Amino acid sequence: MEGYSCFCWNRGGVYDFVSSEPEPFSLPSAIPEWPKGDGFAKGSIYLGELEVVNITKFQSIWSCYVSKNKREGATFYKPLTIPDGFFSLGDYGQQIGQPFQGFLLAARPAANSKDAELPPLQKPIDYTLIWSSANWQDDSHDGSVCFWLPCPPEGYRAVGYLVTDDSNKPSVDEVRCVRADLTDVCENHEPILCIESNTLDIPFTVWKSRPSFRGIWCKGVPVGTFCCSTNSNFNDEIEISCLKNFDPSLLAMPNLDQVHALIKHYGPTVLFHPKETYMPSSVSWFFTNGATLYTKGEEEGQAIDAKGSNLPGEGDNDGEYWIDLPDDHVKYGNIDSAELYIHVKPALGGTFTDIAMWVFCPFNGPATLKVGLLNISLKHIGQHVGDWEHFTLRISNFTGELCSIYFSEHSGGEWVDTSGLEFVEGNRAIIYSSKSGHASFPHPGTYLQGSEKLGIGVRNDAAWSKFYVDSSVHYKIIAAEYLGDVISEPCWLQYMREWGPTVEYNSRSELDKILSFLPVNLRYSVENVLDKLPVELFREEGPTGPKQKDNWAGDERT
Repeated sequence: MEGYSCFCWNRGGVYDFVSSEPEPFSLPSAIPEWPKGDGFAKGSIYLGELEVVNITKFQSIWSCYVSKNKREGATFYKPLTIPDGFFSLGDYGQQIGQPFQGFLLAARPAANSKDAELPPLQKPIDYTLIWSSANWQDDSHDGSVCFWLPCPPEGYRAVGYLVTDDSNKPSVDEVRCVRADLTDVCENHEPILCIESNTLDIPFTVWKSRPSFRGIWCKGVPVGTFCCSTNSNFNDEIEISCLKNFDPSLLAMPNLDQVHALIKHYGPTVLFHPKETYMPSSVSWFFTNGATLYTKGEEEGQAIDAKGSNLPGEGDNDGEYWIDLPDDHVKYGNIDSAELYIHVKPALGGTFTDIAMWVFCPFNGPATLKVGLLNISLKHIGQHVGDWEHFTLRISNFTGELCSIYFSEHSGGEWVDTSGLEFVEGNRAIIYSSKSGHASFPHPGTYLQGSEKLGIGVRNDAAWSKFYVDSSVHYKIIAAEYLGDVISEPCWLQYMREWGPTVEYNSRSELDKILSFLPVNLRYSVENVLDKLPVELFREEGPTGPKQKDNWAGDERT
């Protein structure tokens, strides 16, 4: 394929346009043959009146990067090797400098669509030009690109844009629009490309797109396309839609045997810090070694049996009950008993499977404050009885391939593609658990909860260690709602109150004492950063269990 070279000035430097292909990424080991099932890892998924396939081979159309920093920019692609009878829904774009892990869906009418009054797919009637490189009022470029929005017939929606390397409109045969009732609302997600210039009349921004409604029972399906606009406002309503899964049986989801196979093949190894004091344990070890249930208004607590069957179930976190530790030795956990608690759930309209892995630690240790080169161990701030942390594996239901892992960090988290992971053996990734607080990270190092720029915040230290739990071996599936009554949820999962007491103390006095030792010019910066940290960091309050977390039924926070 012939390449381009073009230079276009902007305020940040020179944009070069080239047609380089990114390096494709593949997992360290081959994907095994999964146990037999219905529709999981079969290559195509039925969404009701549509059957869709996952396209991962592309031809590049146009690339753009800033010459002063060639790691920034984007490339746009057309899908290749679309199976007979399937149709493209749009083109794909991703940032330069990233291993290639993109996908696009292609679609065809399913057999059950023949009785529909209107076909599920139709050609566009025309195209609207959204942006062209010809809009640059500068002579220092010799390539061209145009971004086109398909104009759908009445009752249909476009679900992707097309990109051309000339000013000619694409053929209406090149893409299909989708009947409106088979689509769902989508939104801008992460920026792919932003072009602004003093010599450019019309700025241009491209974002990833994703379904607006995400969670266990949400039906929105990402097409893999991008959205673009000459308005840089992230919150503007966008002109394309995503697909919608109308198959209530979710046949593409893995059955129980396949879930076990996925965990055994992909289950990460969780590494705890070499200086970790507060290790994980199993829930049953926690209960049988002294964890006690307390009731509001009563002085004496009640021992909890190994299964948690005497814990109050259902209800809300009303403050009527909590768990505490009358004996300090339980705080230190028991890593030999530790296991990962697995919640398996549909994601993105049942086209992906999320395997959420929950880690329990009897105690969350006090925080360490970093102020420049100074590290200050706090006495109480950050500590509490009971600590639930998690990470989530996202699996493609088209192939059974691990796509990414969500790392839950304090007050947030991030999805990391498989190309950004470390692997300990085969396709099993490493999860680094931070010292004392047990937040999860993809790599060793010191992560600041605060201001990296100022070097002020709460330390999260992660490091290689001999202390680990292998989730591919030590796990227990505790919930998989889509499988019906196949999985019996444990009694303790229905406990909706706090797994530790609320202890009131004057965290401000501890902070003021620290601030008094700092130079005056540092105090304001430290106070400003600390004021922005989550409130729960400054009081001792046990967490609620996994089922009370927003991400239990919803999507991970990003």
